Amino acid sequence: MRSITPKAVILLICIAGVSFVSGCTNWKKKYNALNVEHQNLRGRMEFERGQSEKLAQQVSQGQQTIEELQKQIKERNESPGKASGFGDDFDVSFDADAGTITVTLPNSILFDSGKADLKQSKNVELDHIYSVLKQKYSGRQIDVIGHTDTDPIKKTKWKDNWELSAQRALSVTRYLVERGIAEGNVRAVGRGASDPIASNSIASGKAKNRRVEIVVYMK
Repeated sequence: MRSITPKAVILLICIAGVSFVSGCTNWKKKYNALNVEHQNLRGRMEFERGQSEKLAQQVSQGQQTIEELQKQIKERNESPGKASGFGDDFDVSFDADAGTITVTLPNSILFDSGKADLKQSKNVELDHIYSVLKQKYSGRQIDVIGHTDTDPIKKTKWKDNWELSAQRALSVTRYLVERGIAEGNVRAVGRGASDPIASNSIASGKAKNRRVEIVVYMK
């Protein structure tokens, strides 16, 4: 059996030392990487928790507003229009489950038949709605939804009722934005004849279906 020389012993010690140092370095790198990942996850959790708390607060505030409006109607025998601030000249409704207030305007006071441009450059009804939105519902999300009856498009430039309803919603949306409603808080939606509130088989039903709804989201 060959004996191990002192030089060989020294060489083995050096190799072992290098391996130990290399191993420590790798473990340190792994530790640092895991620590960075942990801190990132922790930061994300704190951010998401903050967002969730903010959203929960907004939902709670919106629900409280809806409940307060309903309470006013019940206790004071007020109409939804008065309780919401929009007044009795408008068709106003609440949906507590959805957390919305909806103001409905017939197309007859906004547009000529088959047209999507507002009848007048200045509209008293829309100006009033804008002032209430600005004073009582500033910062709330708003949908402007256009609706039509089922009569097919014949003598106008519109491809169909979807396009007509969308353009009418855009006209009202632009009117409100030009007066000060933040662009990020409002969107225009065209529903065509897909969401009737009355029968399209009679003239009075068609008139009701031709409308623009301004929906305020309280949640």
